[in-house]
Amino acid sequence: MSISELKKKINQDKLDPIYLITGTEAFLIDELQKLIVDKALPEEEREFGLAYYDLNETPVQSAVEDAETMPFLGEKRVIILKNPLFLTAAKDKSKVEHDLESLQRYAEDPSPFTILIIEAPYEKLDERKKLVKTIKKAGAFVKAEALQQSHLGDWLRKRAEELHVTLEKEGEERLVQLTGSHLLLLQQEIDKMALYVGEGGVVNEEVVDLLVARTLENDIFALIDHIVKKDLNKAFRILYDLMKINEEPIKILSLIGRQFRIIYQVSELSKRGYGQKQMASTLKLHPYAVKIAQQQSKSFEEEKLLYILDQVAESDYEMKTGKMDKKLILELLLTKIKNK
Repeated sequence: MSISELKKKINQDKLDPIYLITGTEAFLIDELQKLIVDKALPEEEREFGLAYYDLNETPVQSAVEDAETMPFLGEKRVIILKNPLFLTAAKDKSKVEHDLESLQRYAEDPSPFTILIIEAPYEKLDERKKLVKTIKKAGAFVKAEALQQSHLGDWLRKRAEELHVTLEKEGEERLVQLTGSHLLLLQQEIDKMALYVGEGGVVNEEVVDLLVARTLENDIFALIDHIVKKDLNKAFRILYDLMKINEEPIKILSLIGRQFRIIYQVSELSKRGYGQKQMASTLKLHPYAVKIAQQQSKSFEEEKLLYILDQVAESDYEMKTGKMDKKLILELLLTKIKNK
């Protein structure tokens, strides 16, 4: 079942006795948990009707016993299990002794008055285990994965609409470039920008650059973008900003080299007919990083990219041997790249 399908079902008040939520996107896991709790329990019943169990610290049989106990107030209780490592193939190093048979029996015959939410924040479960099969069969199973680039834009625009602001395409792409695909961070940044532009306002690239915190890697992205556009003044401005906050020149050089290596690799894979998803998988990069590198690669012939990588290696040698002032080495490198 997809997350959107599960949300639709929950919003129709069709609640399952057991929810098994896996995957590493914590924001989506928390969002689903909140939706289920909001539908199952009125606010005034949560003090006695809602319980959390960290299975790194508490045996699962304690949670099962709670799930089998009639609610003190109201018609329902919600039990949330966190960190069920025993559902994976990994070795559980905790000293907690779990009676997995108790959970197995419960999954075969869940309490009609309890909703059990099992949050398993792992890439995959051990599908060979009887317990995993039984739990999946007993209720709803969904995987909370990082959104693909094609779905990330839709998610961002929907969030912006909910806040009654317009997110422009350039602003959306810049936001992902600066923040990555981490949904919690993206939501926090959209909330901040919506507050800044006000209801009915527009979030564009300028607003994103003004309000979103920059990282060193993002500054290197922007620096190389300016070189691609032959705007050496803006490239130098970023370089000098980094110097002012005492970023190590050797670290700046390393990231410049890394980005040009990615550009070269993406260029070569493109020639072999690789698509963006294939390249992202091969290079172990986020699809958006591949998209940016692919755009940047169009401004460089293979010969120039090899020249740049050679100059980066030479600059690295000069820095490490102390032949020249490190700031000057970086200035000369950017000038050589632009003029080649």
